[in-house]
Amino acid sequence: MRFLSVQSVKTLLVSMVVTTLSAAPTNAGGLGKAEYGPEVARQYQAAVAKAVTFLEKSQQEEDGSWSSFAGVGPTALVTTALLRHGRASADPVVKKGLEYVLAHQQVDGGIYVEGSSHRNYETCVAVVCLAEANTNGRYDNTIKKADAFLKGIQWDEGEGKTRQDPEYGGAGYGSQKRPDLSNTSFFIDALRAAGNDEDDEALQRALLFVSRCQNLDSEFNDQPQAGKVNDGGFFYTVAAGGESKAGESADGGLRSYGSMTYAGLKSLIYAGVEKNDQRVKAAKTWIGKHYTLEDNPGMDAQGLYYYYHTFGKCLGALDAPTFVDENGKAHDWRAELIQELAQRQREDGSWTNETTRWLEGDPNLVTAYCLLALGYCHPDGPTSRLEGGGVPGTAVNVESGS
Repeated sequence: MRFLSVQSVKTLLVSMVVTTLSAAPTNAGGLGKAEYGPEVARQYQAAVAKAVTFLEKSQQEEDGSWSSFAGVGPTALVTTALLRHGRASADPVVKKGLEYVLAHQQVDGGIYVEGSSHRNYETCVAVVCLAEANTNGRYDNTIKKADAFLKGIQWDEGEGKTRQDPEYGGAGYGSQKRPDLSNTSFFIDALRAAGNDEDDEALQRALLFVSRCQNLDSEFNDQPQAGKVNDGGFFYTVAAGGESKAGESADGGLRSYGSMTYAGLKSLIYAGVEKNDQRVKAAKTWIGKHYTLEDNPGMDAQGLYYYYHTFGKCLGALDAPTFVDENGKAHDWRAELIQELAQRQREDGSWTNETTRWLEGDPNLVTAYCLLALGYCHPDGPTSRLEGGGVPGTAVNVESGS
């Protein structure tokens, strides 16, 4: 029997009191207290404190947004990150962020800037944000409407698709071009945050799409490219003939790459796939062969900080303090992620990517990614109450225990 520390008991009680959703992502056991030493803990504390100060003191616009030129997404991600690092919903900065998000719920239930071609993405990250702040049910109705909107734009029978179509079950930006794994990963996050359990029909449809985006010749993937690369990794989309941002193999296979493989594996787990399932095992094998924090495997520096976010979320979902690579080396991935992000952080507390593709030149978005990634590395376990954790303390005062 494992005995909990006083702090862990406090965290557990807070989490029990505030949790109102009927279902949480499937790593609800939580990683528990980290084993890394005081120097890494100090790096964690310093990195989080500097990042929170950067976002709070210098970047929020008068209307409560961050980087509003990119829609609701950056504001929802930043606000979620602040909530997960100890800021309360009533905190003036967080409150303004939440108000900005809420102000963009449209009559169809979606939460996005009017005219946006990224309706799914914006709504998904907004749902996770509001669910994280929903300590007294105040956002229940808003989340319910957004949940219905998301299910309504999923690629299924409503779009004239059947289970035989490669697009079936996926989610896209909302511009009706084609669904992709990135959007579908966000979609699954939002469904779980909204209280859907793993048996939800929309979630299981999404699982079919996710499985088809894996380079794995199996009973779960009936697409022609399934066995061409067959390395267990994931690519961007199986729809519209298929696409990988990492390019194609000589025989036309779609190359696997890091950020999508971590997003795909996380999605499998959130959708209830057991850890002994061949899809999970194959994805873990790919990660074991390509484990690194130096770059986004297969993409170099492109999407690097998105990769760090999915890296933390995925390995947190696996609910294991170490990850063993193909050479048998056990990685304390939380300590390694903290150290990598600490050395990449700028003096002003932000992060940014010199390779600016996918908006990673924007310090608000990238700093939100990093704070969310660090939320899976807290010394007392995950900071998200939606993912089996709580809020162990404020970002600035973790060391003092306040």
